[in-house]
Amino acid sequence: MAVNFIYITTKDAEEARRIGRTLVEERLAACVNILDGMNSMYWWEGKVQDEREAVLIAKTKESRAPELIARVKALHSYSCPCVVAMAVVAGNPDFLDWVERESGRRVNGKS
Repeated sequence: MAVNFIYITTKDAEEARRIGRTLVEERLAACVNILDGMNSMYWWEGKVQDEREAVLIAKTKESRAPELIARVKALHSYSCPCVVAMAVVAGNPDFLDWVERESGRRVNGKS
């Protein structure tokens, strides 16, 4: 089983929902989770930023990760969005099989 969790930060829950829905509808992700109200502190344009953001976690088949990352970058409002893939090394085999199945299908039903 080769599954990735893709960790994405967005400007707010609305953007996370828009991106997340697209990823699921296009079968790039089997599912997404949105965690609203996160506080982020980071360096940007020479100064420390302290902002509210939302986290979007997408579950996908490892082979779909590059395509998912490219799609997020195209949909995202940030010029340099945080979009990182993390390999899942263990978990409920039934769930991991489901993620692979559902994110491996193309929109027209072909994988």
